[in-house]
Amino acid sequence: MTVSIGGDGRTWLLAIVRNTCYTWLQRNRKPSIELDEDIPELDSCRSNPEAVLLRSVDSERLRQALDDLPVEFREAIVLRELEGLSYKEIGTVAGIPVGTVMSRLARARSRLQESAD
Repeated sequence: MTVSIGGDGRTWLLAIVRNTCYTWLQRNRKPSIELDEDIPELDSCRSNPEAVLLRSVDSERLRQALDDLPVEFREAIVLRELEGLSYKEIGTVAGIPVGTVMSRLARARSRLQESAD
């Protein structure tokens, strides 16, 4: 993978983190990455127990749907939707062409939509 010097430092750092993670996974033979971060709740929902419960259920369904995605799809969707990276930045981080990024995102979104139905 080649990352240009003088570019966005965030992209460079994410590429290092990604490669370090995959190296660790190969050494420890872990098949997938689990998302352990908590999704923060909105203050307005805290006063309504029903809204808190529904949000909790939705969060768990989303987490499970993300966990069920193949690693390459999960990686693309997390970098795009949670980290806010552009397609070009995702391609740089993952070491893949922009067209592949677009394909992985489309497939990930499609599978997430199917799991919502």
